[in-house]
Amino acid sequence: MPLHDIPLQTLAGEPATLAGLPGRVFLIVNVASKCGLTPQYRGLEALHERYADRGFSVVGVPCNQFGGQEPGTAEEIQTFCSTTYSVTFPMMAKADVNGDARHPLYTELVTTQDSDGAAGDIQWNFEKFLVDAAGRVTRFRPAVTPEDPALVTAVEKALSES
Repeated sequence: MPLHDIPLQTLAGEPATLAGLPGRVFLIVNVASKCGLTPQYRGLEALHERYADRGFSVVGVPCNQFGGQEPGTAEEIQTFCSTTYSVTFPMMAKADVNGDARHPLYTELVTTQDSDGAAGDIQWNFEKFLVDAAGRVTRFRPAVTPEDPALVTAVEKALSES
């Protein structure tokens, strides 16, 4: 099944797919509210705002698999994201990104190699997957910030090709 058609659920509990979200190019990020990398929300929102009018969207996927750093309910996650970081990009329902209960979206995404040629399990919160309009995926590990020139260049390239 193409990535854009994999069934998702929004944080509000509504059915969704990437194809049904605003945008043609997506940066899918497993997020957490109580992580040392949580301030990346600020950069993710800035990236989302910068390129939204060109067909780009960040998509947050809360995950509690790394140190229990996303323990909240959907409502608590939404409140935290909107009040602390003014997040306006789509947020999906909390999901597992590794293991037997891995969400089907991540079953597909983890087959993508990073810049060092490594694929497989998500390493930590804030791992990023850039999905272009044709469904091609580029993987960025958690330490790559939203402001990193390699990520920004990849977003701009994906948008210019869409």
